[in-house]
Amino acid sequence: MTTKSPRPADAQHKGLLLMLGAGGLTAAIAIASPGLGLPSTNSSSITNSPKEVIDQVWQIVYRDFLDSSGKYSPETWTSLRRDLLAKSYAGTSESYEAIRGMLASLDDPYTRFLDPKEFKEMQIDTSGELTGVGIQITLDKDTKEILVVSPIEGTPASRAGVQPKDVIVSIDGNPTKGMTTEDAVKLIRGQEGSQVTLGLRRNGEVVTVPLKRARIAINAVESRLNTAADGKKVGYIRLKQFNANAAREMRAAIRELEKDGAQGYVLDLRSNPGGLLEASIDIARQWLDEGTIVSTKTRDGIQDVRRATGNALTNSPVVVLVNEGSASASEILSGALQDNKRAVLVGQKTFGKGLVQSVRGLSDGSGLTVTIAKYLTPKGTDIHKNGIRPDVDVKLSDQEIESLTVEQLGTGKDSQYRAAETTLIKALRSPQRGQAYQPGSANLRSAFQR
Repeated sequence: MTTKSPRPADAQHKGLLLMLGAGGLTAAIAIASPGLGLPSTNSSSITNSPKEVIDQVWQIVYRDFLDSSGKYSPETWTSLRRDLLAKSYAGTSESYEAIRGMLASLDDPYTRFLDPKEFKEMQIDTSGELTGVGIQITLDKDTKEILVVSPIEGTPASRAGVQPKDVIVSIDGNPTKGMTTEDAVKLIRGQEGSQVTLGLRRNGEVVTVPLKRARIAINAVESRLNTAADGKKVGYIRLKQFNANAAREMRAAIRELEKDGAQGYVLDLRSNPGGLLEASIDIARQWLDEGTIVSTKTRDGIQDVRRATGNALTNSPVVVLVNEGSASASEILSGALQDNKRAVLVGQKTFGKGLVQSVRGLSDGSGLTVTIAKYLTPKGTDIHKNGIRPDVDVKLSDQEIESLTVEQLGTGKDSQYRAAETTLIKALRSPQRGQAYQPGSANLRSAFQR
C-alpha cells in the first residue's frame, strides 16, 4: 500500500529561487529544516554529528521526492533511516558516502548529494560565470553513462567541437564507467589554464578532445538585425543560457530590435542547456501576451501554473530554433510558445529533461538536489524523455556540424537558420484563406502554413 508523507507548512517553498539547468538540473535553493514531523527513531541524538546531515537528506526525500523509476517506497525508506542512524560515523567522509549510497537506491540520476565545494560551484554556475571547460553533463538513466547535455557557446568545449549527446567515456585516461556526475565534475574541473582530455563516444567512434580549463563570463544573449533576400528585416536573437542576466539581456535585445524595425524574429535556443526557471518565465512573458507558460506536477498533483501577464514586448511573428541540446528551461520556453501558437519551432527534437529538482542547502554547507516534480507544457505534454518536437524538422548535416563556426550561426551558411528565416518570411508574406496575417494576434497557426 502506498502512503502519502505528511507535508509541513513550508512545503509550498514560499519565496524560493527556482532554477533549471546547471548540469541538467532543475532547482530551487532553500535551507532544509530538520525535524518536520517525520517518523521518529530510537537511535541516539543526531544533533551536531555526521548523522544530522544524513537525517536532513532523508527527511527531504521522504517529504518531497517524486518517484519516476518505481523504486521508492515509504516503508523501505523508513527502514533505511533506522539502519543508517544506528551506525557510527568517524567523520563527514563516511557520512557523505552513506548519503550517496542511500540516494543511489532511488535510481534517479538527478537526485544527488553535493559536498560543500560542489554545492558552492553549482551556485556559481548559474550566476553568469562558468568555471571549467563549458559543458553541461548528466547521467543517462538507462545506460548509466556520463552524457553531454550541451556545450555552452564561447567556452573551450564549444570551440573544440564537443556535441550534445556525446558520451564521455574517459577523463584524462580514466574510464568513466561507474562514475557519478559528481565524480566526473571533480575530474573535469581544475585550475584555470590547465588541461583536461576527454574521450568522447560519438556515432560509435571514440574521439579524444584536449581542453584547456578557463573561467568564462557568459553573455546570455547575442542579437543582430538580419536582412532577408526580399528585404524583410529579421531580428535574430541567440539565447545561450538562462542565467541571472538572461531576462534583462533579452528585454534589451527585443527593445533594440523593435526600434531598428524588425518585422519578425528568429529566437535561437539551440544547444541551450537551461538555467534559472524564473528567467525562462520572464522571457516567455516577453514574447507571450496571454496563455499558460508551464505547469508543475508533484506527487500530489498539479501544484503551480505559471501564466503570461499581458506584457509582451512584441507581437511580431516568431520562429524558434531548437536541437537535441536544447534542454530544461529551453524546453519550457519553446513548449510554451509552440502550444500557445505564438511561434513555430524549427530544427530537431529537444533533449527531453523535464524533471524538477529542488536544491537544498544543508546545515554543514553541503547540498542536495532532489526530484520533486515534473514540468508539463500548456497542452500537458510531459517534457521528460519525450522532449519537444519541432513543427519543421531540419537537421544539420555532419559536414555542417564540423565546419559551422559560432560566428556563422544565424547566417546564410547555417541551413537550420535558413529554414527558420524562410518559414518566418512566409508568415509575413502569405495571407491564409483570404485574410492577411494580423500582427497583434497571438494565434499564428494560419500565418505559418507551409
